[in-house]
Amino acid sequence: MSLPRLYDLAGADPAIRFSPYCWRIRLALAHKGIAVETIPWRFTDKAAIGFSGQGKVPVLVDGETVVFDSERIADHLEARHPDRPSLFGGAAGRALARFLHHWTVQMLHPEIARLVVPDLFPRLAEPDRAYFRASREAAFGLCIEELPAQRPERLAALARALAPLRALLETQPYLSGTAPLYADHIVFGAFQWARVASPLVLVAPEDPVAAWRERMLDAYGGLGRAMAAAA
Repeated sequence: MSLPRLYDLAGADPAIRFSPYCWRIRLALAHKGIAVETIPWRFTDKAAIGFSGQGKVPVLVDGETVVFDSERIADHLEARHPDRPSLFGGAAGRALARFLHHWTVQMLHPEIARLVVPDLFPRLAEPDRAYFRASREAAFGLCIEELPAQRPERLAALARALAPLRALLETQPYLSGTAPLYADHIVFGAFQWARVASPLVLVAPEDPVAAWRERMLDAYGGLGRAMAAAA
């Protein structure tokens, strides 16, 4: 039987995999102990995932089943493999993951994007750059080249946004408690995006969030750490 296939966002170098949503699923698959073939995909290569009926990754091809959207993929993995370690640990864990999905998308991703996009842009494949520039500059209301000047202000905003995580991680090693679950995968995906995209230091080494990130990099046999950080 062939391995499931995960279409995974890549830079000009196919080894650069930076999508926070794809990282959620890479960790979820590892959590379930499911080997997967990752296929590099780029923003303008819509035809390669046309079979999914939409134009974004992650897309998981699991046998005859095609699933897109990270949250739907996580639900699919949980339902399809109930005999393997749970991604949620029950209804409460699923509710926590849903909250952290919305918090991450609305609060964390916008701050990280403004910080790392200038460093990520030159690492994209040439055909992707025009699309990426137009879409991100429309969202930011600024040229990509203007964003670095905002970094002191944006780093301070990120530190404030992380306050709830910091308070929680002062009392327990993972967002889900004593071991990582999908809630941790969601937030870690954002930090792995930043780590792969930019050498910028987002949190101080003594921050509990930084210690949690290190634990997540080492989780699942060091899956996250095996991806090279931006230099």
